Amino acid sequence: MQMSYAIRCAFYQLLLAALMLVAMLQLLYLSLLSGLHGQEEQEQYFEFFPPSPRSVDQVKSQLRTALASGGVLDVSGDYRVYRGLLKTTMDPNDVILATHASVDNLLHLSGLLERWEGPLSVSVFAATKEEAQLATVLAYALSSHCPDMRARVAMHLVCPSRYEAAVPDPREPGEFALLRSCQEVFDKLARVAQPGVNYALGTNISYPNNLLRNLAREGANYALVIDVDMVPSEGLWRGLREMLDQSNQWEGMALVVPAFEIRRARRMPMDKNELVQLYQVGEVRPFYYGLCTPCHAPTNYSRWVNLPEESLLRPAYAVPWQDPWEPFYVAGGKVPTFDERFRQYGFNRISQACELHVAGFNFEVLNEGFLVHKGFKEALKFHPQKEAENQHNKILYRQFKQELKAKYPNSPHRC
Repeated sequence: MQMSYAIRCAFYQLLLAALMLVAMLQLLYLSLLSGLHGQEEQEQYFEFFPPSPRSVDQVKSQLRTALASGGVLDVSGDYRVYRGLLKTTMDPNDVILATHASVDNLLHLSGLLERWEGPLSVSVFAATKEEAQLATVLAYALSSHCPDMRARVAMHLVCPSRYEAAVPDPREPGEFALLRSCQEVFDKLARVAQPGVNYALGTNISYPNNLLRNLAREGANYALVIDVDMVPSEGLWRGLREMLDQSNQWEGMALVVPAFEIRRARRMPMDKNELVQLYQVGEVRPFYYGLCTPCHAPTNYSRWVNLPEESLLRPAYAVPWQDPWEPFYVAGGKVPTFDERFRQYGFNRISQACELHVAGFNFEVLNEGFLVHKGFKEALKFHPQKEAENQHNKILYRQFKQELKAKYPNSPHRC
């Protein structure tokens, strides 16, 4: 009897061991299967569902580390650059919205975050020591109260080389420390800021627009570089992602996003139907219409507004580049940088578009997406005090075009 009991116990132990072995083998099989398909599934998932944002403490630690570095000087030695006050994790195949602003114009970030669903990178210029301090306090407050900022926004800071930005002192937090929500931060900024034209800084410091643009698009594959007071059409990021993911034929192509400007009193149009209706009654017009019509005329606005409505974003027609066309575009691959010798106002974007052309990029206008600038740009109000710098940049542009001949000796294209 005792022997029979021992045999039964041994049998059950053996059966239990066998069941555990089968379970382990099943887990191993599932793990191997997951390993084979996991990367593809992860890419599909994160395409439209980005990773969870980092914690507030992690973001604040990154801010302190970036500021404690003391920054680095740019090539000219005139500006101090702080990279990565805020950072974002980005799919290498994603499309980043790259922009730049003076501290006061950071107000526009709120609208960009609402319209652009993907990653966003902004380079901020602080012309004075006080503005540099305000910029760091703003980065601290925005990272604390705005989940979208933590999840999707990279922020860099540039100031004159004689200034250094500092970590906000927790013993003197100021009024921003009393804020409890993202909306409160932007409301507070609206009260203390004096938004206007980036170039009209009221100082003798030139606004380094091309340095800021390069910094904002640094490390990105595909990027759409815009001014901070512009708004993209609804769903533009998602449409670009779907289009770019379908094919690898976009190498060497600049996908032009038509740009418009709207009267300030008007609500920003969401889609092409709304935009065209406003365009037909004169409430929306081509970008730079009152300042430099040839700068955007090659986009061929009359052709674009009459294209048949489509559900998918795609290139609609090709346009040969001609001077002085300076379109806003999405491009990947070996995109020439913006020449940082151009500062303030004049020829800073035209020069880069010119080099794209000489480098062999083809320009294709997209069918549905668009950008809208907040307000009409009027000639009489536009940087009258900067005419001298405009003339300097005009001379530099002539020199720049000659330099391109040496840089691309075998190119059949010239500006």
